Amino acid sequence: MTEQAQPAPSTPPPPTAPVGRPEGDFAVSIRSLYKRFGTKTAVNGLSLDVPRGTFFGLVGPNGAGKSTTLKIATGLLRPDFGDVWVAGMDVWADPRAVKATIGVVPEDLRLFERLTGQELLEYVGLLRGFDKAVCRQRANELLEVMDLSESAGRLVLDYSTGMRKKIALGAAILHRPSVLFLDEPFESVDPLSVRALREILSQLVENGATVVFSSHVMEVVERLCDHVAVVHSGSVVAGGPTAEVCNGRRLEDVFAEAVGHSDTARTLDWL
Repeated sequence: MTEQAQPAPSTPPPPTAPVGRPEGDFAVSIRSLYKRFGTKTAVNGLSLDVPRGTFFGLVGPNGAGKSTTLKIATGLLRPDFGDVWVAGMDVWADPRAVKATIGVVPEDLRLFERLTGQELLEYVGLLRGFDKAVCRQRANELLEVMDLSESAGRLVLDYSTGMRKKIALGAAILHRPSVLFLDEPFESVDPLSVRALREILSQLVENGATVVFSSHVMEVVERLCDHVAVVHSGSVVAGGPTAEVCNGRRLEDVFAEAVGHSDTARTLDWL
């Protein structure tokens, strides 16, 4: 009799290490995280610590599990197994409390496109519980800093990609979050907008907040981030202070080595 293949389990096996409150004072702590979609394991036992007040870069190839990890860490997706602590709180024990203290800019921007830029920022401020006058003041300041004052009265629907990224970032930091999560914040953004976003994020970190972002732009990560983690096949394969991880090499080279990319040149005979 031919032995039939067994179906993939609906949940991963429990990790060998116990899951619970992490030791140390971290902005984000992830322990033994698993997430499966059908037969595909997107996050495979991932563990990670993000020190407070750092600019933390999460890098990895497409499909490595970066976006899924960020969605779980921000309470947008429930894991199959594992714990996530943000700002000292268990994300899934009290998701509302966690969401009140964090800011999020996902890769697939979901904005109120039928509002103007000004209206969007003021509306987000009202949702956060701020007084109307405070909402207007902060909205005006954000629009000015992001060079969007002249477009404040335009519908977000008519904004360019770079403008949408900037207005989304403004909405995410209006309440001055203690931890800011960004998924590919510089994707499809023009150089001037990238520069403006970098300056705002650097100021946020200088004032004591923590920024965690995923990116494929190695040069930006290497320039901005004081800590970095390389994710491959749902797990962290290298991580720590950027200077130590790079150890005199380019982050791009460290990344390629960590994910097992071959330097062997490939050619197409028909070109």
